[in-house]
Amino acid sequence: MNTRDTSHLASLSPFELKDELIKLAGSVSNRLMLNAGRGNPNFLATTPRHGFWQLGLFAMVESERSFSYLAEGVGGFPRRAGIEERFDLFARSHSDVPGVKFLANAVSFVRDQLGLDGGDFLYEMCAGILACSYPVPDRMLKLSEEIVKQYIRKEMIGCHPFGGDFDLYAVEGGTAAMTYLFNSMKINHLLRAGDVIALGKPIFTPYIEIPELSEFGLTELAIDADGANGWQYPEKELDKLRDPKVKAFFLVNPSNPPSVKVCDKSLEYLASIVKDRPDLILLTDDVYGTFADNFVSLFALCPRNTLLVYSYSKYFGATGWRLGVIAADKSNVFDEKIAQLPQEERDSLNRRYASITTEPEKLPFIDRIVADSRTVALNHTAGLSTPQQVQMVLFSLFSLMDTAENYKNAMKRLIRGRKAALYRGMGAAPGEVDENVVDYYTLLDVEHMSREVGPDFVKWLLASIKPHEMLFRLAEETGVVLLPGKGFGTQHPSGRVSLANLNEQDYVKIGQCVRRLRDEYLERYRQQHGGAAESS
Repeated sequence: MNTRDTSHLASLSPFELKDELIKLAGSVSNRLMLNAGRGNPNFLATTPRHGFWQLGLFAMVESERSFSYLAEGVGGFPRRAGIEERFDLFARSHSDVPGVKFLANAVSFVRDQLGLDGGDFLYEMCAGILACSYPVPDRMLKLSEEIVKQYIRKEMIGCHPFGGDFDLYAVEGGTAAMTYLFNSMKINHLLRAGDVIALGKPIFTPYIEIPELSEFGLTELAIDADGANGWQYPEKELDKLRDPKVKAFFLVNPSNPPSVKVCDKSLEYLASIVKDRPDLILLTDDVYGTFADNFVSLFALCPRNTLLVYSYSKYFGATGWRLGVIAADKSNVFDEKIAQLPQEERDSLNRRYASITTEPEKLPFIDRIVADSRTVALNHTAGLSTPQQVQMVLFSLFSLMDTAENYKNAMKRLIRGRKAALYRGMGAAPGEVDENVVDYYTLLDVEHMSREVGPDFVKWLLASIKPHEMLFRLAEETGVVLLPGKGFGTQHPSGRVSLANLNEQDYVKIGQCVRRLRDEYLERYRQQHGGAAESS
């Protein structure tokens, strides 16, 4: 049995270790590599993409109405006057073209359900998709923000009572949101070097790695979810947040990699802690919330304290588009904390933002994030590219108009069918149905997978395997690539399986490979212990 020494790779991020695993998995010619290591889905939403391309064609017709006397292919800006009537003619004459009916329905929905002006909407979309102007406002296009707000309300707040209002900043996906937030929280003294921040673990690896960088120098405190209790946070873990030394709590909800949403009881308990800790900063990354049943974000319960990050990447199969938003309540603790800084620090920040506003002390934190993303001096060219914002709006409208949630239900069936296939290949049951389990990923925990064999075997296995040994053996011997759960802050050796990027039969094969490897270790244990354990 190959026992490759992988201890020197233990410090690598899972996403860097992935490259080493892929090399091994691809080292055997004429063998299919099954890469379940990365969460890039192999499905995508087609209807709003068809709408995007047809909108582009209409926008080009609008542009070519100007400067048509020039033969050199010159167009102009679309014109607001009469644009809705011209679009109606375009839609009727192209009614059988995929995407056109969706666009016509979208205009009707924006006008008749959201109460926005249909002509203003079309004008913003046409100018946006032509990319002929800088993003204005730079934080997010005006009507685009109103439409995406409705999407966020539907998917992140749902039926939870929520009477407030919030601002959005359109960003280049969730990764840009993280980068901008950490940077602006440091610049505005919301987090300082040495501050303690709590991380809900397991968690997306960059949330572990970024605070440790020298430019931030933050101290991390783990809030550990209990794998034996459905990956929920025990109250004794959440009670760590009552310590005033803890300045912030960052979590991914539903979690990555267990892919479990925080249960209602824990959300309520968190909200009760925030009542006792009104100064606590919360950051929730809810990218997988759209795959959950009846999802409610922590932002809905604690809007004043919470920054919400949402990305369109996974749900709409749009990782290449780089689409995300940061949401902040209009009345929030971040602005209050900045207003309470020592005078010297407030004066310094006022000087920093003085070039973009005559009243820098009143500049909201979310607008400071925008400015800081362009080192302030380039604030006039800030903002997500307008075609990206247009596609974000079309994705949002696609979801808002799908009142029967046909797309959402199809996505749930797809990934949950893949999980069943994985466990079928392992010869195991996927476990009891848990309404909080989302199944975008699943975590194959060495301890949990081997528990039915017996505690002695589990103890022996955990003591015998080297760091990442099983993952490297899977890659080298079978061509299967999984990411190490340890890199996401799990307590025991495990592998993260993405259920989004392969086909159902591939997951059967992965399950079979995992089972064979586990049984090989079991046979080795039997030889050493006289057949003490029995295979399940």
